Amino acid sequence: MQLTMSYFNNLTESIGNTPMVKLNNITKELHCNVWAKYETFNPGNSVKDRIGLKMVLDAEKEGYLKPGGTIIEGTSGNTGTGLAIAAIARGYKCIFVTTDKQSAEKINVLKAYGAEVVVCPTNVEPEDERSYYSVAKRLGDEIENSWYVNQYDNPSNPKAHYDTTGPEIWEQTEGKIAHFVVGVGTGGTISGVGKFLKEKNPEIKIWGVDSYGSVLKKFHETGEFDKSEIYPYVTEGIGEDMIPENINFDIIDGFTKVTDKDAAIFCRELLKKEGMFLGNSAGAAIKGVLQLRENFKPEDLVVVLFHDHGSRYLKKIYNDDWMSKMGYM
Repeated sequence: MQLTMSYFNNLTESIGNTPMVKLNNITKELHCNVWAKYETFNPGNSVKDRIGLKMVLDAEKEGYLKPGGTIIEGTSGNTGTGLAIAAIARGYKCIFVTTDKQSAEKINVLKAYGAEVVVCPTNVEPEDERSYYSVAKRLGDEIENSWYVNQYDNPSNPKAHYDTTGPEIWEQTEGKIAHFVVGVGTGGTISGVGKFLKEKNPEIKIWGVDSYGSVLKKFHETGEFDKSEIYPYVTEGIGEDMIPENINFDIIDGFTKVTDKDAAIFCRELLKKEGMFLGNSAGAAIKGVLQLRENFKPEDLVVVLFHDHGSRYLKKIYNDDWMSKMGYM
């Protein structure tokens, strides 16, 4: 018997084709099937590996990213990791700009990949020169042979999910998916997956999970950008204090908001009840599913996407002292 070798030429080829896992305990009260699209199986342990690679490849084709260049991006951590993996495989340097609310683990991971990390204050307006949006853009303008990624407005972000995540979910559910639930930040995941699924079956409902302190839910419902909605919040990876161009509000059927406390508590519930060691936005996502229960029928198949891994939150959500200090325990 002759054996054939099976391998990838580099780590980026292993991105995608993540498993679908049925939730058995935390969603019992819903009386419908809830499956999780488990994105921590990507090599950088998050869904953002998909967009990191896609944005780099498209920038090369369009001439924005040249040999020996520097990739510059504002990131909460996970997109930076995805970009860093692509950069190492393709020979680029990285400078990432983040905020002081992000976990120390995320910042240390980016540094471990060899990236330079600039930390900016969280509690400033997006247009403030100190904001991580402004600093990343400025560095992109100032540094020679660099490319500012801008995942919030970069069309390759939702395209990555239209090309890969959406088709995977459709095939894994054999087209039986009735609802898709996901946390919303840049809008790439919900917009790309939602567009693909709606084209396959317009009856599929697309639900976004937002955070208190973010403007997305109210903007979707009223079209009003209400600055009074904006205030600092703890949950990482979802919610925005501005409106990214990548969010296609037309394909979103509704939003639900989850508190910082519930997002943290339900991260721990996922670990205790399902053995799933996941990040901050997963807690928000599963609480969002529970809050949306009145929209689900017993025969429905609900898919929730879990973004990243719990190892990025050991000093916060999975630390009893921090949870007590925040008043969550």
